[in-house]
Amino acid sequence: MIVVIGLTIVITPIWLIQPFQPQTPRALEVSYVMRRMSPIVTIIASIAVLLVVVWLWRKSRWFGKAFAVLVTLPLFAATWMARQNHFEWMFRPDVNISYAPPDTVNYINDDDMVLSVTRSGEAVAYPVRLMAYHHLVQDVVGGTPIVATY
Repeated sequence: MIVVIGLTIVITPIWLIQPFQPQTPRALEVSYVMRRMSPIVTIIASIAVLLVVVWLWRKSRWFGKAFAVLVTLPLFAATWMARQNHFEWMFRPDVNISYAPPDTVNYINDDDMVLSVTRSGEAVAYPVRLMAYHHLVQDVVGGTPIVATY
């Protein structure tokens, strides 16, 4: 039961906040509460499971020990994952992206939705279709560094 609690508190927010899927305000609220609690809950769960495994280790045969290790590994992975921001892994801006004038590329369609920025007489447009994965663009427009997002 301890392992299930430790895994649930980490996996549920990941499941509820899926990219490209609609979320309800209640699901977001639950996810953020669980996300805040997960570092503490997973440490407590890991310590509790470790104490139980140590207590049972001498009494167990090899298959009991193997089972104990197999059960604790996912919990330890969840304990590590509770301290990571997996959304940052997915949506980290790519700093090596380069842009080109629209008349020099063949992958922009006339009906593409774009995010446009005008600054100091310079205008740029970022196709939303191409931004869909990272959701962020770092660029310099009119001599000013910007971060465009949607």
